[in-house]
Amino acid sequence: MIGRAKSPGTASSRSSWSGSPLVAKLIIQIPCLNEAATLPATLRDLPPSIPGIDRIETLVIDDGSQDDTVSVARSCGVHHIVRFRRRKGLAAAFGAGIDACLKLGADYIVNTDGDNQYTGQDIPKLLAPLIAGDADIVIGDRNIRELEHLTATRKWLQRLGSWVVRQVSNTQVPDTTSGLRAYTRDAALHMTIISEFSYTLESIIQAGKQRMAIAHVPVSTNPRTRDSRLFGSVFSYIKKSAATIVRIYAMYEPLKVFTYIGLLIFTGGFLISARFLYYYYIGDGLGHLQSLILSAVLMIVGFQTLLIGLLADVISGNRKLIEDLLYRVRSIELSDAASPRELAASTRRPEGWER
Repeated sequence: MIGRAKSPGTASSRSSWSGSPLVAKLIIQIPCLNEAATLPATLRDLPPSIPGIDRIETLVIDDGSQDDTVSVARSCGVHHIVRFRRRKGLAAAFGAGIDACLKLGADYIVNTDGDNQYTGQDIPKLLAPLIAGDADIVIGDRNIRELEHLTATRKWLQRLGSWVVRQVSNTQVPDTTSGLRAYTRDAALHMTIISEFSYTLESIIQAGKQRMAIAHVPVSTNPRTRDSRLFGSVFSYIKKSAATIVRIYAMYEPLKVFTYIGLLIFTGGFLISARFLYYYYIGDGLGHLQSLILSAVLMIVGFQTLLIGLLADVISGNRKLIEDLLYRVRSIELSDAASPRELAASTRRPEGWER
């Protein structure tokens, strides 16, 4: 189902990436799940003009909303709408939005939330490092310590999680779960989200491993309008976030991960074997044959884990080649200046794209 509400101005929207940089185009994407009540305020808060930007458009990604989110978006004059027939999650919505923005010729992409959590006046500040050429990605820092709606426990967990992400990604982002972000076109082309939970942590780790320049700027927030729909409980959020961090880190640093695991298991087996040798030396070895068997099993498993790490490292190298190939293919695809029909048909994931 593909509908067209407006013509985007094909020539100007593609000018910055077809060899004629006449127009600097920004698309502000807003993933939404039942945001009919807050979406108008979010859209009203967006800046009408930004220094260094010639054209600003908005894109709403409807993640299977059951309310009037799409109707409200149309009535508020949203330029583009991507619709899911059923809920697919924030990560899928974010990825679909990035893909649509690229196909619509965006030079810069800003992602914000539909619940009006972030203030639109911070978007020019967010874009400034990108326009100046100092960064590939800019993430808004909400200053977690000052957020009144978060309990002390959740603030501590947020800071701990951000610290962990900084360590595994080798970045300096203080607020890794912030949804107010800005991307250059090239950074968006490199973005490949595979998580089904949230894009926030995965995209930072991925960008850090790809050696992108990531900056952060302080941003303000509006009063809270509702509870988070991303997770049902703190424990659920921690479990899913930890799984995402481990999986993505292991994807980019498999040799390091499996080496640590293999050495830990092997060392356990070695220590148990040393214990057996001690008892054998004092003449009580026959009473500890179980220790000898356990140590042998652990040392074999540890060695095999190291071998798995070597194999995973080779696979990781192939993944980097595939990511580079995907980047080049997407760049070529988008530079072909496809017709509107071809453009909509080639979009990944969305069932409906209204323009």
